[in-house]
Amino acid sequence: MLDCGSSCILERVSPGVALKQPVVYLGQTEVDERVANCFSVERQILKRLGHHPRIVRFLGLQGEGILLTEASHGNLQAYLDSHPSTGLGQRLTWCLQVAEAIDYIHSRGVVHSDLRPANLLVHETMPGALDLQLCDFGGSVCQDLGLDGFSLPDGPFYSPVFENESSTLLDIFGMGSLFYTILTGRWPYKTSPGRFAKVDDRLDWEERVVYPNFKAGRFPDVEQLPGGNVILKCWMRQFATARDALAALEEALPGTSSSSIHDGLDNSTKTMGAPDLSDDSRNIQDTAA
Repeated sequence: MLDCGSSCILERVSPGVALKQPVVYLGQTEVDERVANCFSVERQILKRLGHHPRIVRFLGLQGEGILLTEASHGNLQAYLDSHPSTGLGQRLTWCLQVAEAIDYIHSRGVVHSDLRPANLLVHETMPGALDLQLCDFGGSVCQDLGLDGFSLPDGPFYSPVFENESSTLLDIFGMGSLFYTILTGRWPYKTSPGRFAKVDDRLDWEERVVYPNFKAGRFPDVEQLPGGNVILKCWMRQFATARDALAALEEALPGTSSSSIHDGLDNSTKTMGAPDLSDDSRNIQDTAA
């Protein structure tokens, strides 16, 4: 088994091919129906998106499951946690690739609605080149197809200002938090790398720290980060489209290509550390005024 979650199990069925299958909750009809809807949504959206270098490759169906290409290096969250010395060049490339992925799905009428590092895959597309692929569309929305996976992102990739709305602006907001996480290795407002060991601890942190700050327009300090102004504009909902955000990021990072930079895999290359968040009063930008 490659991975598992509350609604799915991921297994390798052959070299380079993974099968994503729904979890069955015996005697819990409502949960089973919700899981079935997510799989139905994901199948239809993957077909709509087709082949694109920034989207996980859909290979077909097997029973109730979905056949996908297996990522060589797992998901981005796990990779960042286990490779803290990833070079800055690679991190900048990944930021551009995230923007490309979101711009593409929006151009196809799809809102992802659950952007977070665990829903990006790290795949070696050629020797020494690690590229990102967006995955997990079970919670997505596509109005053209009448699809709604009824999902919202976790904590720092979501703001209460959106309430229960799944929209392109919600994805753009989450994109800003993804940029921040890729560049620093930490979620916004989190003082250490990695995920929480317990779900309850994460939920408590979101309620006490993340949501009050986002709702009040107080954001982590991004002044010293490459493309920091782009991150802030994503959070402040100043981009009308993902394409606008992509163009701004390309302008802010001259000379950076969205093709993987090989020296980003070398631990001896320049790395990007997280800003010191121990003093929130110093490191949170207040834009509410």
